[in-house]
Amino acid sequence: MEPNAPSLQQIKDSMRATWMAGDFGVVAKTISGNAEEFISRLTVPPGTRVLDVACGTGNLAIPLARAGAIVTGVDIAANLLVQARDRAAAEGLSVTFDEGDAEQLPYPDASFDAVVTMFGAMFAPRPEVVASELARVLKPGGLLAMANWNPASFSGLMFKVGGKHTPHPPTIPPPVLWGDGTTVRQRLAPYFTGIETELIPIDFDLPTSPAGAVAFFRTYFGPTHMAYKRLDEVGQQALTADLEALWTNANVSQDPANHTLIRNEYLQVTATRS
Repeated sequence: MEPNAPSLQQIKDSMRATWMAGDFGVVAKTISGNAEEFISRLTVPPGTRVLDVACGTGNLAIPLARAGAIVTGVDIAANLLVQARDRAAAEGLSVTFDEGDAEQLPYPDASFDAVVTMFGAMFAPRPEVVASELARVLKPGGLLAMANWNPASFSGLMFKVGGKHTPHPPTIPPPVLWGDGTTVRQRLAPYFTGIETELIPIDFDLPTSPAGAVAFFRTYFGPTHMAYKRLDEVGQQALTADLEALWTNANVSQDPANHTLIRNEYLQVTATRS
């Protein structure tokens, strides 16, 4: 470990605080339709036992349960699980939501027929441990399906801007490497066969200007919210300037004063447990 580098426990505590900050549930609502489309592309028959890793407020777990799967969701952020349970209850769905860590899943070996994760497990600090755990809880022949932001995507660029102002610990690989096809194949190859990747379009569509979109993410998106908290006023202004430039340049809306439309993308990864 490098001198003054944070310990693993400090990194975990910081991650938990990050995802409990703001209110990710508000952000999750803006892409819930994309989560349903992600699930619709998978073959998950009724009765399938599915684990949603880093489930957040249930964007994958809810449509899976609607389709008749037996669903468990696990997340490091307890407040997001409260929202997930409320969503399931509001629809009369039976879903188990547990607090837990993607690097130490609280389930026996080969417990699930399928494991899914959308913009979730990719943020855990030790990707080789995540890959091992995703494999461990899957039955042989089971399905793994991931949705990961890729480095060249708008989200990848947004994380790059954030990292410029509030650098990540040097011991942690960038989360967006889970969205690099070569990297993800290397990580999954020891445990999975039939690894397939595909770039999937996803829009950020917000009824506000690019400056308003930055303010929205600053308020509700944990990583952006915490980046601002770590900066003094001058640093915050610099981060705002860079983010507003990024959002403005990427906005394809015909009414940029009142509408922000960003053409984003992610890497869909599917694989079969060996």
